[in-house]
Amino acid sequence: MKNLLLFLLGFISLNLNSQTFSAAGDTIPDDGSTSIDFNINVSGLQNTTNANFGISTVCFTIQHTYDSDLNCWLISPSGISVPLFQTIGGDSDNFTSTCLNMTASLPIQSQIAPFTGTYLPIGNIGNLNNGSDPNGNWILRIYDNYPQDQGVLIDWNITFDNNPPQPSLPFTSSELAIIEINTNNQVINDEPKINANLKIYWENGQAINTTSQTEKFNGPIGIEVRGSSSQMFPKKSYGFETQDIVGNSIDTVLNYFPRESDWILSANYTDKSFMNNVLAYHLSNQFGHYAPRTQFVELVIDNNYQGVYLFMEKLKRDKNRINISKLTNTDISGDNLTGGYIVKIDKTTGSAGSSSFQSNFAPYNNGNGETINFLYDYPSDLNILPVQQDYIKLYIDTFENALFNGQTNIINGGWRNYASENSFIDYLIMNEISKNVDGYRISTYLHKDKKSKGGKLKAGPVWDYDIAFGNADYCNGNTTDGWAYEFNDICGGPWLVPFWWKKLMTEDTIFQHNLGCRYRELRSTFLDTTYLFNYIDSTSNYMLNAVNRNFATWPILGTYIWPNPSPIPATYLEEIGELKNWLRNRLSWLDNHMPNQCLDLSVQQLEDLEFSIYPNPVQNQFILSSEFPIEELILSNSLGEKIELNYKLENKAIHFDCSNLVTGMYYLTFQSKSKLYTKKISVIK
Repeated sequence: MKNLLLFLLGFISLNLNSQTFSAAGDTIPDDGSTSIDFNINVSGLQNTTNANFGISTVCFTIQHTYDSDLNCWLISPSGISVPLFQTIGGDSDNFTSTCLNMTASLPIQSQIAPFTGTYLPIGNIGNLNNGSDPNGNWILRIYDNYPQDQGVLIDWNITFDNNPPQPSLPFTSSELAIIEINTNNQVINDEPKINANLKIYWENGQAINTTSQTEKFNGPIGIEVRGSSSQMFPKKSYGFETQDIVGNSIDTVLNYFPRESDWILSANYTDKSFMNNVLAYHLSNQFGHYAPRTQFVELVIDNNYQGVYLFMEKLKRDKNRINISKLTNTDISGDNLTGGYIVKIDKTTGSAGSSSFQSNFAPYNNGNGETINFLYDYPSDLNILPVQQDYIKLYIDTFENALFNGQTNIINGGWRNYASENSFIDYLIMNEISKNVDGYRISTYLHKDKKSKGGKLKAGPVWDYDIAFGNADYCNGNTTDGWAYEFNDICGGPWLVPFWWKKLMTEDTIFQHNLGCRYRELRSTFLDTTYLFNYIDSTSNYMLNAVNRNFATWPILGTYIWPNPSPIPATYLEEIGELKNWLRNRLSWLDNHMPNQCLDLSVQQLEDLEFSIYPNPVQNQFILSSEFPIEELILSNSLGEKIELNYKLENKAIHFDCSNLVTGMYYLTFQSKSKLYTKKISVIK
């Protein structure tokens, strides 16, 4: 009887320690830039949280149309912040008696509105039970990121009990680089940037442990959410600039990247393979063009683990990025006015500005009156002068007029007077092997240097391949047959493909011949399936542990995330297998449909006469001979890693020292006669 009485007293005591605090809400600001804090003052609790007592649950009711506008955090009196949800629910309405608790089995980001019931938040509420005093002001912070749909927090409450969730262990070790960002619990908006601090832990090829290693970088940054359609996902992408102590941008070396100030952390949320962008950029590099340098990292923001991100360069004019001339406000005449320019065909959302000029030529197969608009990227629409606007518009007008109205089959004339055929060929190949559903019509960059430096319009760099490589369930984006440039025939508007590509592929036999030659050359080197699969496997295997941590935080494997096609792989390894299978079938279709004029023996014999590599296979030295000047020599191994070249020029031959190379397949890329060539070299030791 005595023991029973003690048990009952203990049971009553435990339940007395379960206490809920409530508060009414108010209107949520709807200006797309202001967050609001709702407060609950907690008092009368024991003065520390621990394993036996702490916060366990937060509940709320929100009336709001288009739920995915909302982001929400819970902040303790000691200033610790935990994200509860971000941009979930799509265009559905309301959160009705929604509770978040770490014992729930269903993650809130995979459920549907009005989210009635108890779910797992995206952050660990247990991180608030860090031994600090629970008494004081608790904050529910809500941010409406789009100014259109008004909402109101009806009420909310928090519960403390004797079985609280525990803090996550600090994230301290990885095979990848670790990036830590401290915002001091500020909301990261889509403009303007907020001030924060960045730490990077990185050792080339070695495991990272933040408890025993010193950070490679520690300094101030300005950071904002970036992207267009990707902003609807709960895992955000970010753009940031390195700054000095007073907030001015400052060029900095981060990891192995050349010195600059503007950087991107890409979430790759819809691309569960994490491969699409990095593969596209890697291949474009191998083709001989600039594409952003990339590195996989694991990201922590305000002590909350965010998952695997792709750290990379932002596209901009720079000698180590898009290497064209700097254009200033004094460059208003002569050769100085002719370059450099960067323009893009894109949505206006996510852009620095929205000023643009319109093409004089409608997209082909245009039934809805769509137009093609070129956005100013460099100089930006805020900095470009009217005379510079007039110049680049007239130049693109002239190029389009020569292509639309002039003769196409002119080797050294017509539209080729104004644009680089080689860049257009490689850009088409990259969009077609990936069947990029956004290709040619969105995220399409063009750049032009001064006339004295070549001065022709070039396609690229390649950009934004998240929903390429079969990762789109609309407009035949997931099928392995058909041409990506024929998007207008399949889907129509908005954002159509310019007439250029259809014109080149149906009327310009010289372009088709050169395309066929280039494709088959690349197919035997960087587009060989063995090469591609080795790169995919080596990259995915290296980051496998990190990927498992990512999907523990974002449990979306096997779940539809727009615009994933069905069937949806249930594991990461199945995602990689599906990518490789899709790529194999896509290349097979292209093998049978790319122009085949390059099969003409006379053409092949002519190329063999122009360039000769011998001996091949090679042991210690090989020679590249040519009747023409050779530029931009690049040697890479079967994984796509660049190898330092050691060579000397004698007469018209280049002698390469291979004594430091191990047995394997290598690829020599070079430029001659304004074209890129890639030759396979077998080293045998």
